[in-house]
Amino acid sequence: MVGINMNGPARDRVMKLIQDKDKIESEIREQTAVLETNNVGMHDPLVDSEGFPRNDIDVYKVRHARHRIICLQNDHKNLMKLIEKGLAEVHKDMLGSNGEGPSVNGASSSNGHANGTSRGDMVAAAVEDDQVFAVVGFVSDGSPADIAGLQQHDEILQFGSVNHQNFQDMTQINNIVAHSVGQRVNVKVRRDNTTYNLTVVPRPWQQPGLLGCHIQRKS
Repeated sequence: MVGINMNGPARDRVMKLIQDKDKIESEIREQTAVLETNNVGMHDPLVDSEGFPRNDIDVYKVRHARHRIICLQNDHKNLMKLIEKGLAEVHKDMLGSNGEGPSVNGASSSNGHANGTSRGDMVAAAVEDDQVFAVVGFVSDGSPADIAGLQQHDEILQFGSVNHQNFQDMTQINNIVAHSVGQRVNVKVRRDNTTYNLTVVPRPWQQPGLLGCHIQRKS
């Protein structure tokens, strides 16, 4: 099996950032659960028709959860930018300072061959395996898609079990979302020539839908 050497300080920094991202996403889910327990969203009123605090919810906990979610979402966005920058550095390190491409099993050669596999063959295989079949049209702020790190114009290479080889229509994506409420769905996207492996958790939120983004077939 061909392995790519990705060890190094740049990778370590990215892995630490990803761990921090996972912690933030976990706390966002915890705070969102507080709102769901009280049957309110981020913008539902906390006072009754007479202006008194509602007695059917824990107003203090709801206010705290809303404030915390906003702070965490801001932290998450900033962290995703750092992760993108870090992944670009890792990608640069993989290419190597001489532009000969990543080190394969700890060795590379100037003619582009390693262990009998040409760099051209490796690139062709990657293109064949990772073809775009859908794109992200828009992403609503604070939505499950936004929290997962999806961005407008992301090119989707894989969504759950769907990829370009078995993709037929958008019904497949809709079915995965509908049957994965509260569960982690792996999404592989390409953005600015860099591939990202994201995890989205479809769930009800303040607006219609379970993702808060529009995904359309690649034209």
